[in-house]
Amino acid sequence: MKFYSHRANLDFPISVSPMGEIKGYPVRPGMFDMNGATALPSGVNFTVHTHYGTSCELLLFKRGEDEPYAVLPFPEAYKIGDVYSMIVFGLNIEEFEYAYRIDGPYDPKKGMMFDKKKVLLDPYARAVTGQKVWGEKLQSNYHARVVKDVFDWGDMPQSKREMSDLIIYELHVRGFTQHPSSGVEHRGTFAGLQEKIPYLKKLGINAVELMPIFEFDETMNVREVNGNRLLEYWGYNTVGFFAPNTSYTASKEHNQEGTELKELIRELHKNGIEVILDVVFNHTAEGNDRGPTFSFKGFDNKIYYMLTPDGNYYNFSGCGNTLNCNHPIVQQMILECLRYWTVSYRVDGFRFDLASILGRNTDGSPMNNPPLLKSLAYDPVLANVKLIAEAWDAGGMYQVGSFPASRRWAEWNGRYRDAVRGFLKGDNWEAWGAAWSISGSGDLYGGYSSDYQGSYAGYNSCVNFLTCHDGFTMYDLYSYNEKHNWNNGWNNTDGSDNNRSWNCGEEGETGNYEVLSLRYRMIRNACAVLMCSRGTPMFLAGDEFGNTQYGNNNCYCQDNEISWLDWNMLEKNRELFEFFRFMIEYRLKHPIIRKKLPDAVCGMEPIHTHDINAEKTSIPENARTFAVSFAGYDAEKGRDDLVYVAVNTYWEDVKITLPSLKTNGAWSVSYTHLTLPTT
Repeated sequence: MKFYSHRANLDFPISVSPMGEIKGYPVRPGMFDMNGATALPSGVNFTVHTHYGTSCELLLFKRGEDEPYAVLPFPEAYKIGDVYSMIVFGLNIEEFEYAYRIDGPYDPKKGMMFDKKKVLLDPYARAVTGQKVWGEKLQSNYHARVVKDVFDWGDMPQSKREMSDLIIYELHVRGFTQHPSSGVEHRGTFAGLQEKIPYLKKLGINAVELMPIFEFDETMNVREVNGNRLLEYWGYNTVGFFAPNTSYTASKEHNQEGTELKELIRELHKNGIEVILDVVFNHTAEGNDRGPTFSFKGFDNKIYYMLTPDGNYYNFSGCGNTLNCNHPIVQQMILECLRYWTVSYRVDGFRFDLASILGRNTDGSPMNNPPLLKSLAYDPVLANVKLIAEAWDAGGMYQVGSFPASRRWAEWNGRYRDAVRGFLKGDNWEAWGAAWSISGSGDLYGGYSSDYQGSYAGYNSCVNFLTCHDGFTMYDLYSYNEKHNWNNGWNNTDGSDNNRSWNCGEEGETGNYEVLSLRYRMIRNACAVLMCSRGTPMFLAGDEFGNTQYGNNNCYCQDNEISWLDWNMLEKNRELFEFFRFMIEYRLKHPIIRKKLPDAVCGMEPIHTHDINAEKTSIPENARTFAVSFAGYDAEKGRDDLVYVAVNTYWEDVKITLPSLKTNGAWSVSYTHLTLPTT
């Protein structure tokens, strides 16, 4: 009997036939190197592994039922090393769900948490059942479904766009279209986001960074505050690393989970927009010793999590547990996961939440040359994929500018955010940090390098941002001096107190025209500086039309109008939107901002900072005004590309001088005057 299986989108023959029978099902040893559940023409291959477990059972469930209709123990003959694998014949993948039970020692002080009664989700599950309806709490156990991958990507090539050419737009899939004003048919879903592609294209961005879309439990820690139901809205508590979040789909996808997400990615690609996923490999939704056991704890708690010598959980994530990323088994899972999303979903990049945890040893100590980061950097499947680190963690490790394997990895530039925020609001002691940041953070990332994949060095190593999901929106940055997180239920103690914000004279909402005028000018200043900075710019969805979170800088639990984008603001602040469009277009027209070009014919240096008098190329320590110049020869246009960015944070006008051009030519002002919309 010859079967054809689907593996990495390639058909290959497998000669198999039943060899035995378990509980009435014809079975045979399976394919031990194929983790997860794989559909075959006449059955399903189930492969799973446990190091410390002593036996394994496969549970089969009818759709939506809690009790298994079949329990199939793996015979010892169906085990090689720590891997159990079995092909079960005669199964129709549209009729069942599956899970496992693992037996083994129970000794929490030694990290052993086995319980043969626990129903466990496959760590490699491609589709997770139980939370299809957003906000509806799981009433039983997580099960998995076998996915039939029949999606045709055609011959669409992988993007080769350099990191520095990206303009990243960070968004939350649900919050982007959930507000009634979004005007889409399928609110809060992948399909709803797809309906907004014409808007994204008009704005001009060329990459979206999606906040977590792996299967997560939004009902984890559900509670009520002031009459509002609060959920784990952001999605940073992962349940399954290989499965898309089913509640983000507009339609039921029986055994073809992921199709709607794949259609979204394909359409984004057709419109020149790359897709970066925010991934969370620092912890899982199982939490600490008081948290649930639904997968990793039950398979190998001692392997998947960092444990203290007495069996407690290290908490470098701030979320109860820490994934043991540099254990070889976990390394393998993470690498397989990223490969899967790259090949099966054609994802263009990954942003790693609290990425410093990926560089911790199994005992939590920092590593000089973490094997996981090195393997990801050199993996051939991931060779053209963007790798972006949030180069810090909740355990105090801060690695901005020093993240291991940084020649391959880019980093969220936390120094850029802090220094430029401070300087733009008038903290003149931030002048040097702001000048370094705008000019490409050469002090952190070095200059232009021919090291490994040189395109990732220097100007390709940092992601510049002033706003992201974690903190104030751009409008709130200039509307609030203090955070206002009272609706989160923690007495306003959560969220950062170091916002470097300024309310422009009045706290919160106001009808004062002068205050509003100043706020919108500050937003335009921030946008202009961000788009004229060397590095990859990123901003938060809604910043381009003045979206507000009403002073809440930690909206992780706010599944409501605090977090949802109010699209009415787009029409109200149309001219702000047009300014963002103008600045994005300006950046794309001037390659010298984004990358090193051949030396300019006019003789200007490739990059320099300037005092008020441009001939003075060093700036005072507490400067209120400085400039950064970029210069190079644009061979495609056949002329020099010169950009001179002057930033004045003083409340009075300042007269500046421009660098003299040694060849014929003259400077012009790239400026668009925008008036404040009627309020």
